Order: sequence, then structure tokens, then C-alpha cells
Amino acid sequence: MAFEQNRQENPMQSTRRGLVFSAGAAGLPCLLAGAARSEGNASIDAAVTDLVQRSEEANAALLRGDVGAYRALITLSDDFTLMSPFGGKPSRGRDITDETWNAISRFFRNGKLKQQVIQAYGSADMVVLALIEHAYAEVGGLPAQDWPLRVTLVYRREDAEWRLAHRHADPLVPPIALERAAALARGS
Repeated sequence: MAFEQNRQENPMQSTRRGLVFSAGAAGLPCLLAGAARSEGNASIDAAVTDLVQRSEEANAALLRGDVGAYRALITLSDDFTLMSPFGGKPSRGRDITDETWNAISRFFRNGKLKQQVIQAYGSADMVVLALIEHAYAEVGGLPAQDWPLRVTLVYRREDAEWRLAHRHADPLVPPIALERAAALARGS
């Protein structure tokens, strides 16, 4: 995958990274710093690379209905929040029970996923991924179709483990008129 470093007016600090990626056939992005490298930067690059890969594998498993594989790859933080692509109030991790996981495993079927990283930010204790998930799956009993989503994932390091603290997803749709957005906001 090709990439270029996010250009900002102020030089980047060594603990905060912004990287822009474009999709390609070469596999995971190579996370190289444009500035001088240090042990901390290599560690951050490795964490970002790992979380990008784990996110794609985990969400691909979820779309197949394989909750076990998802949970083996992703640990939710105790204060996890989910903003579902189907709208409604945000969900909290404490409300996700074994029954919820079982329902999720039945909700998604026969899915495939290709993840496109738009932006990745990393620091010693937090990684934020801005993604487009190009999914094709049977969802909620509907026939299989494309489900492209705009997704933001926030990972926080707790002790030695990276935990998913937040997921926000919404449908990737063509631009809509302000009036249509207002009608959706009103629930019409």
C-alpha cells in the first residue's frame, strides 16, 4: 500500500503520528516516519500496524457470524462505546452480554470485508483509525449486499494490552442534500 505522511502546519511531535494510506495490493501499510526515528516511534508504528491488521481480521470474522474469532482478536475496554451504523443511542460495553454476543453472531452471515485505512493516529497509549469498511454480507436476515461503512476506531492501551474503547460507524453513502439530512435528523 502506498502512503504519504499527513502534512500539518506544525511539525509532528515524536509521540503523535498522522499517516494517510491509499488502498493497494501490497498488503499492510509500511509505517515509516518522515522525521527522525526513536524507539518510541517504532513501537507506535508496530502498534498501529498490528491494530490495523487485527481490526480487519476481527471485523471480517464478525461479518461471517464468528463472534468467537472477533473476541479472540479484540478486547473491549470497560467503558467501550458503540455508535452503530443503524442509528439510535450509543451502546455501552457493560450492556453487551453473552446473549448480545449470541444475537450478533446470528445477525451477520456469510460476509467478506476489505478495509481501507484513510487515516491512522498513534501515540504511546492511544491509536485512532479512520477507515472505510467495504463489506458484503447478509445482515439481519436480508439478502447479501454491499455494506460500505465509514468507521472510526479508538484503541487505548491498558497496561500491556490494546483495548477497543470506541467504534463509530455510519453508512458510506453518496452526498445528500441538506434538506434530506435535516429530514433524517427529524426522524422523517
